[in-house]
Amino acid sequence: MSGGKETPRQKLIGMMYLVLTALLALNVSITIIDKFVFLDDSLVKANRESEERNGQIVESIIKTVDDSGNREDDVKVAELAQEIRTETSKMLKELTELKIALVEESGGYEEGKSPEYPGDAKHLIGKTDYSTVGHYMMPLEDGGQGHGIELKERLNKFPEILKEKLSSIGASETDLAAYKKIAVDADEDPVYKEDPNQKGKAFADLAFSDSPTPAGIATISEFQSRILSYETRALDFLSDKVGAGDLKFDVIVPMVKPESRYVAAGTKYTAKMFIAASSSGVTPTMTYDGNEIEVDASGQGLVEFTANSSTFDAEGLAKKTYEAAITVTLPGGRDTTFTDVVEYFVVKPTIQIQSTSVNALYLRCGNNLDVQVPQLGVAYNPAFSATNAKTYQGSAKGQVTIVPTSTEQVVLKVSSNGNLIGSREFGVRRIPAPTITVYTDQGEVNMKTGISAKTPRLYIKAVPDESFQQFLPEDAKFRVAEAQITLVSGGIGRTTITVGETANLTAITSQARKGDQLSIEIRKVQRQNFRKEVEDFNNYNRFINISLN
Repeated sequence: MSGGKETPRQKLIGMMYLVLTALLALNVSITIIDKFVFLDDSLVKANRESEERNGQIVESIIKTVDDSGNREDDVKVAELAQEIRTETSKMLKELTELKIALVEESGGYEEGKSPEYPGDAKHLIGKTDYSTVGHYMMPLEDGGQGHGIELKERLNKFPEILKEKLSSIGASETDLAAYKKIAVDADEDPVYKEDPNQKGKAFADLAFSDSPTPAGIATISEFQSRILSYETRALDFLSDKVGAGDLKFDVIVPMVKPESRYVAAGTKYTAKMFIAASSSGVTPTMTYDGNEIEVDASGQGLVEFTANSSTFDAEGLAKKTYEAAITVTLPGGRDTTFTDVVEYFVVKPTIQIQSTSVNALYLRCGNNLDVQVPQLGVAYNPAFSATNAKTYQGSAKGQVTIVPTSTEQVVLKVSSNGNLIGSREFGVRRIPAPTITVYTDQGEVNMKTGISAKTPRLYIKAVPDESFQQFLPEDAKFRVAEAQITLVSGGIGRTTITVGETANLTAITSQARKGDQLSIEIRKVQRQNFRKEVEDFNNYNRFINISLN
């Protein structure tokens, strides 16, 4: 069957040829022979159209090359196209002469009939002659005239000529693989190699043995069809090579390059606008400083790396550069690299901390800080760690709570997107002692005047340091968890009760007299921190004496 680039009509005719060849092997009848006459006529007409079309392709290549200024590489393509057209015409002529020879060998045309074109299979005297074609093609050692061997060599030389010419302008092995042998023995033919009736037959025997003259002529016309399909494929390849040195841009998009994407209110937004063009048929390779980057479907690559510097100038800037390179393989197979040196500046990051007090942190308390690095802008994605302290990151960007775990100096480390920005050091101060204050239902007890001996109850409270409470209200929650109150009369302790923040004095007031004293010992004070965790607190005044009157 025909290979290469075929029209639907050529494919249909090729299929008919296979079918009729199979039928011929089963039942050589006048009806089958007539079908071969019809098939040959169809092949000739289809081949004529293909030859005309291929000629137009060559003319188009020549015109395109001329319009492009007859550049050296393009001129070579045009010359190859003309050479292939010449080689094809020569091959077609030889095959037509072979068809004419078969007509003459079989007796020519019926009286009063003349061929419509050279090698016409209609009106043959030898229409039902089954031996002439085979005898003409069979090897000399088999009693034939040996023309089949010459035909095989000539047919198979044609694709080799094409491959040699195409490889001279960069055709790949994949491109050249399409140009297979045209004349093959049965063992090389995918159609016949598994057929037990055809297996082992040589080309001439397979193609022409026991064939009536019209079938032999149709077989040669089918070879011409394959020659033309190979030529079409080769010319299409050459057409694509014209202008191979040009990088054609077919994807054009508007681009805007701002000086900065983030602009403060009241300042100018400045940007350059231009056209960017790329080729959808070219996949570029992109690198920065030799590092290859991924290129997306639109032909764009993303340069992304962590900017850093060990030194900065007086303004906190470090000038840096990198080399950007884009390599494209042009249609002609030549690699071209475009380079540019890109300048940028690394800004030294400055950690800014906002808090009520940033000089020292309170031990075991949630010290809230707002840590910002203005130079990073929206790229700021902080993470925090600390020595001698625990850190709890807040919900807002830059917010962190630091809880010192010892009185040793705390070092807060600030990172962004995994990169260390810097660190800050903090001293640690202890929580100031709360003041133990006693109240009655009438208010705070005046320690100078005392209270009535009949006072029914007391309230013992641990009042936090005022400045500490203002700074860390969630950590300044104290309570007296346990206290002992002893009635002292005449210097002797009479009755003792254990209480919490609220003390019921009923057991004492029944014995109390004017001039006695209440001795209060604070046994346990507790503090609730910002995480609502309760811990014992040991820094407080432990003894209070109140006079009774």
